[in-house]
Amino acid sequence: MSKISWRQILPVVLAAFFVVGSLSNIVAPRSIFEEYLKWGYPHWFHFVTGSLELMTAVLLARARTRLWGSALGCTVMLAALATVTVHGEYGHGVAPLVVAILSIVVGWIAWRKRLAGGSVVAA
Repeated sequence: MSKISWRQILPVVLAAFFVVGSLSNIVAPRSIFEEYLKWGYPHWFHFVTGSLELMTAVLLARARTRLWGSALGCTVMLAALATVTVHGEYGHGVAPLVVAILSIVVGWIAWRKRLAGGSVVAA
């Protein structure tokens, strides 16, 4: 029986988080829809966010695209963090900050695997 490490579990958990986040943004209950409007985003912007989160989940699910997924996920979460910070909603910034950090960790692991595998061309 092989031992499963946190390095294998973390990308899957992160991808699951982004699936849940994407669905909540795409379906957008009234509370989420109203927050987007309150923050000054157009009425359709929750679809953009949800689509980016879903793409992040898909990219994180495959080892070959995990580095891209972690970069996209980190970018989306930093944008969410900037939004809530600008609007003084500091308590809502904890989750995006934690997920951005976890995305960086997953990206770092993916980058190290690429370097170890020789699939990154040195400049």
